[in-house]
Amino acid sequence: MIRLDELLCGGAFRLFEGERLDIRHTEPAPLVAAGAPKLSVVVAPDTAATLVLLYDRPLEASVEVELGRDAHLELCVLFTAEAFVEVEVRQQGRSECHLTTLQLAGSNLVCRVGLQEPGASNTLHGAFLAGAGEHCVADIRIDHAVSDCRSESCVKGVASGDGVGEFRGLVYVAPDAQRTDARQTSRNVVLGDEARITTRPQLEIYADDVKCSHGATVGQMDEDALLYMRQRGLSEAQARALLMEGFVADVVRRCGVEQLHEVLMRGVGEKLERM
Repeated sequence: MIRLDELLCGGAFRLFEGERLDIRHTEPAPLVAAGAPKLSVVVAPDTAATLVLLYDRPLEASVEVELGRDAHLELCVLFTAEAFVEVEVRQQGRSECHLTTLQLAGSNLVCRVGLQEPGASNTLHGAFLAGAGEHCVADIRIDHAVSDCRSESCVKGVASGDGVGEFRGLVYVAPDAQRTDARQTSRNVVLGDEARITTRPQLEIYADDVKCSHGATVGQMDEDALLYMRQRGLSEAQARALLMEGFVADVVRRCGVEQLHEVLMRGVGEKLERM
């Protein structure tokens, strides 16, 4: 499983400890904040930063993120223990935030994104893996408060045994938020008859010049693909794990923190072996 000492090994990441993080200059290395119950992050205008939030013990936490004009933030939120975390992101003009979320344990993520000035854009890619006895929730709300903003959110879920997953999504477009471009997707796979995933994507639109879409799927594993892989000599368990790794790998590949890719895929592989 993903551990703090593993991230810090080799100096690829820098540890941050405290309740307030002011980023006024482009950081040379990604920052890691582990298990902080309360955190406030401010990214100054025209500044780029990378931040990893790791929740590796049970707790309740809140994170507030403010992006100045033309700021860029790569934000990765990782769960390896049961935690309840609220993340609020507020973005000013032409700022860009790329969010990656990965829930490898029963956990509850509430994410609120506010696009508050024209030109702001937010991209969120997430995945949750709910094994036996676990309950994962991904609650995502994107508020388009003004015109000419863009958002894209895609969350994938996998549940096995009697595991339960929930996706709650809302894209809100205010009356003055013309020329909004917003997309929301929820894709899910249940492994077995007892696993359950519920998904509720929603659009609430009060402007007329917009491009908005949403969709959701919940299904079983592709039996044809499973049969094909078993004919190549893999056991059923190996074939299932490999298919699910490919399903989740798309989220990992889109993570803007390249130093994390190998660690994340190893964590995904270890979790799927237990599902």
